[in-house]
Amino acid sequence: MPLRTAAATLADVKRSNLVRDGDGWETVSSDRHFANTHVEVVTDQVRTPARSRPRAWTVVHRKAAVIIAPITPDGKIVLIRQERVPIRAAIWEMPSGQIDNLLEPDQKEIEAVAVRELREEAGYELAKGGELTALGHYFSSPGFSDEHGYFFLARPVKRCREASACDEGEAILDCREFGIEELRRMIAENEIRDANTLSMCARLAVRGFLSLDRH
Repeated sequence: MPLRTAAATLADVKRSNLVRDGDGWETVSSDRHFANTHVEVVTDQVRTPARSRPRAWTVVHRKAAVIIAPITPDGKIVLIRQERVPIRAAIWEMPSGQIDNLLEPDQKEIEAVAVRELREEAGYELAKGGELTALGHYFSSPGFSDEHGYFFLARPVKRCREASACDEGEAILDCREFGIEELRRMIAENEIRDANTLSMCARLAVRGFLSLDRH
């Protein structure tokens, strides 16, 4: 089947602002198969630095997200327990949320989403003198998706005086503060098993904000 031209197909495809052609990467065409308010599925024909002949790759485009590590004044981590329909389970994880209606948000807009999700999902906010620290980003499943998340450390945090309205599409069952020893146990025993939380714990550890070593 002949390749469709990039001009004819690329205009409608939503793309991550962190994914760009260049340095030997070239998107020749992109054919959309499905799209709704949450995801878009396309097949890209792409030249890579190692392959001059275009290769086909099915890609899922998804909105970027924020992942927040809320730490209390006494050093505990706030986790939420949420039903996750795709895996048919309720799991403990760090608060997170998609960045809606902003394809290329600036840092202030991303931070505003993080503060909102901390309040809406966990019912917490920054305490007096608290800071929101950006810890970079990561790609959740780069084998098939350009979905990425921005990491934020929020500390210290406190419970909100008034509860925020929850998103009707979410099912958050519980919210608790966990000590570091309990967090280690939950990771070791596979009780914490989502990529967002595990990746955030690794980022916190290498940045010196969290110790996962047993003492």
